[in-house]
Amino acid sequence: MRPNDVILENGFKYIDSKEGDEVLLLLHGLFGATGNFKWLQDHFKKSHRVITPILPIMDIPLKQLGMEGLVNHIVSFVDYMRLNKFHVVGNSLGGHLAQLYTLEFPEKIRSLTLTGSSGLFENAMGSTFPKRGDYEFVKKKAEATFYDPAVATKEIVDEVYDTVNDRNRAIRVIVTAKSAIRNNLKDRISSIIAPVLLVWGKEDKITPSWVGEKFHELLPNSELALIEKCGHAPMMEHPHKFNEILESFLSKQS
Repeated sequence: MRPNDVILENGFKYIDSKEGDEVLLLLHGLFGATGNFKWLQDHFKKSHRVITPILPIMDIPLKQLGMEGLVNHIVSFVDYMRLNKFHVVGNSLGGHLAQLYTLEFPEKIRSLTLTGSSGLFENAMGSTFPKRGDYEFVKKKAEATFYDPAVATKEIVDEVYDTVNDRNRAIRVIVTAKSAIRNNLKDRISSIIAPVLLVWGKEDKITPSWVGEKFHELLPNSELALIEKCGHAPMMEHPHKFNEILESFLSKQS
C-alpha cells in the first residue's frame, strides 16, 4: 500500500479496501506498520473488506499509552466503522491486542488469527535496548526478526533506527513493551471460544515456536500451523504460504 492510501478521519488513521462483505481487521506489532501486511492486503482484498488501522503508539497521550489505551483505541475505531462479526489477524503486539479485544467483546469476533503473538511470552529486545546512534546493533536486532536476514531491508532498519534515536518515540516503545509484559494472558485466554488460527515461524526468536504450541494448548478452539525457515513475521517472510493457510482457515468460518 502507498502512503497516500492511508485515510485520516475522525482521529483515526487506517487503510480500507472498502470491498467485500466479510471484514478482515489487521493489527500490526510494536515496530510494525501497515506495510507489513502488504501481501495479505493485496491477496484478501479480492474476497474481503480488509481494514488496517494504524495503532497510535506514537500519538496517544503518554498517560494513556499501554495495552489498555491501545485496546480502547481499537474499541473506538470498531464502533466508528460500525464493524460487527469480523475476522481479526494480529502480529506480535497486534495479536496481544486482538486477544484483549476478543476477551472484552467476544460477540464481535468471527475468528482470530495470531502470528508471532505476545501475550504469553515475548523477548523483543532481550536484556538490552538499542543504544542511540548504534546502527549496526539496530540492524542486527531487525535482522533477528526474520529467519532470512535479507528480509530486513534498509527501509525497515532505518525505520527502527529512527525510532530508537528519537527520545520520545523510544520512551513510547519501552512503555508499551512493559505494559505488554504486565498483561500476561495465561490465566485468561482459555475463555476465548472463537475459532483461532495460530501461524508461527519455526525459527521465531522473539516468540519461539513453543509459544505457539502453548497458545494451542490453552485455546480450546485453535489450530496451529508452523512454517519452516521462518521467523517472527510469517506474513512478510513467507507471504504466499501464510495467505494459503489463512485462506483455508477462513473458508471454514463461513
